[in-house]
Amino acid sequence: MNFKYNDGGRSKYFKGSCGDCAIRAIAIASGLDYLDVYNMVKAEAGKSCRNGTPKKVGRKILARLGFTWVPTMTIGSGCKVHLTANEVPKNCIVSLSKHLCCIKDGVINDTYDPSRGGNRCVYGYFIKNF
Repeated sequence: MNFKYNDGGRSKYFKGSCGDCAIRAIAIASGLDYLDVYNMVKAEAGKSCRNGTPKKVGRKILARLGFTWVPTMTIGSGCKVHLTANEVPKNCIVSLSKHLCCIKDGVINDTYDPSRGGNRCVYGYFIKNF
């Protein structure tokens, strides 16, 4: 799967890096401005999410924005879906171990390539309801 560096607009507002993968992924997938998503998540969480967004908060924001969760793995089932072009939708937000990233037009949009050469297990993904 191809990779494109994309910080979701974070560098317009902040320097350096932090644990804001959910905010970046939501901004990229939704087309919303990074700061708008940052403020939405911060308001929902009641604190800054620079060092990670609680799963419950991320799911609530994504549902509000019209995304649906599609699980690809259950406890004890083992890995069935990997971060490869033929195993995930062309447009979605994938949930990986301790990370979310956006797939846009079949390309990973993130600050690094989390695919591990196609071996990274996908726990599930969020797709936009149309």
